[in-house]
Amino acid sequence: MVAPPRLERITVDEAARRYLAAVEVETIRGVLSPATARSYTRDVTEFGRLTGRERILDDVTGGDVDTVLVRYQSAPDARYTDPDRKPGPGRSTATVNRFRQSVTRFFAYAARECWVQADPMQWAAPPAKVRGTLRTARTALSAGAARSLLTSPASDTPARTDQDLALRDRLVVALLLVLGPRVSELARTDVDDVAREPERTTWRIRGKGGSTRTVTLSPPLARALDDYLTHLRPTLAAKRPRDDDAQRALLLSWRGRRIDTQAIRALLARAVRRMPAPYQREATPHALRHTTATLLVADGWDVKVVAELLGHASIATTGVYLDRIEGELAAAIRSHPLAAAFD
Repeated sequence: MVAPPRLERITVDEAARRYLAAVEVETIRGVLSPATARSYTRDVTEFGRLTGRERILDDVTGGDVDTVLVRYQSAPDARYTDPDRKPGPGRSTATVNRFRQSVTRFFAYAARECWVQADPMQWAAPPAKVRGTLRTARTALSAGAARSLLTSPASDTPARTDQDLALRDRLVVALLLVLGPRVSELARTDVDDVAREPERTTWRIRGKGGSTRTVTLSPPLARALDDYLTHLRPTLAAKRPRDDDAQRALLLSWRGRRIDTQAIRALLARAVRRMPAPYQREATPHALRHTTATLLVADGWDVKVVAELLGHASIATTGVYLDRIEGELAAAIRSHPLAAAFD
């Protein structure tokens, strides 16, 4: 008979250190995205600070977790804190629930490693519901705004020719808008992830949890990729010949480094500012992901195909991405099977 594993009484700080080392391994293996790993690191580190780093992890109870969650929620949200003004509001319910999910994963790992006799999360209060409010602004762009973004200049004319990134920026905006990848998926794409053949060009997208999906680029997208790879990327890559990550990366900064998600968001914001004024509105990479889903379903694509394109495990997730399309209700009423019954 196999004896049960012995409990290892370690501090919260030591448990967090070991857990985050495992998170780093999962990130290197591609199981977790770098953005997810940063979120776990930030949340678990904050949990340790609020709980007490020298406290024995097995002594933490469900009530202690509830106290930490309340303290976390009441703390000012750093995103809305101005050093010259009073602290911003407390954290939202959605932010607290995300923090709670990180802590839940941490304790699940601790239970498997026998650092706790029982997972205290099962005695913590259930997560609060996020109450939906009336949405006053659309997430997805309209078809007209999407076309405007695609056809507007992607970059300003730079002062120096070695900083001309128009080919890269045009490619990034087109990939985000036409194929709807996650911004993290685009940032971690390597040159080896795209296969260029005479008949077709494909992109192997490395998604969440180590999953992959392969999409075929349309001829215009394939040409935009060829232009970037042929005329711009070699010049950028030559700036850092000894940087292995830069040599692998598909998208590079003007300094020759792999661009990160923040750089992609900034790039998109600049592109939006160059759209005609009537179409201008705030748009993030995630909003373009909504746009892809909404416009494709409106065009008659099967939701299952759209879910596959976006890398969703469930079509229910894709349904959340579908925003109301202007004129959609009126068009549906006109085509109602009983619309002509009284003619």
